[in-house]
Amino acid sequence: MEFSKKLRKAMEELGITQTQVVCMTGLAKSCISQYLSGKNVPTEERMQEMAASLGLRADYFSDERFNYAALKKAKIPRLLPVDAARVMGMSYDSIASGLQQGVFPWGYAIKKPGKWVYFINAKRFAEVEGIDI
Repeated sequence: MEFSKKLRKAMEELGITQTQVVCMTGLAKSCISQYLSGKNVPTEERMQEMAASLGLRADYFSDERFNYAALKKAKIPRLLPVDAARVMGMSYDSIASGLQQGVFPWGYAIKKPGKWVYFINAKRFAEVEGIDI
């Protein structure tokens, strides 16, 4: 299966948008757009990095035998903003603001009526910040 189709399938199964993929991977929106359109295909190393950022097996994009049923059961390990703040020595408000502004490559914020919902990919957080969780 083509990379673009696998990426779309992963996004569908994980219930995430292109913007969320950009935030989770730290790649430019134009880069993800070109991957989704099939205009560009990432290197094997980039595929592995993207898979890890999305909480998938490293060989998700390159393995032709991938079992999509397993993806439906997969859950991306999450880190709470309060825990990220503690680890980074920052306030909760600073982490929340950074997530809302899209400055952190390991998470994002979604505005819902009357509140914000935060998502931090624990694997990506540990990788980017160079720590063990």
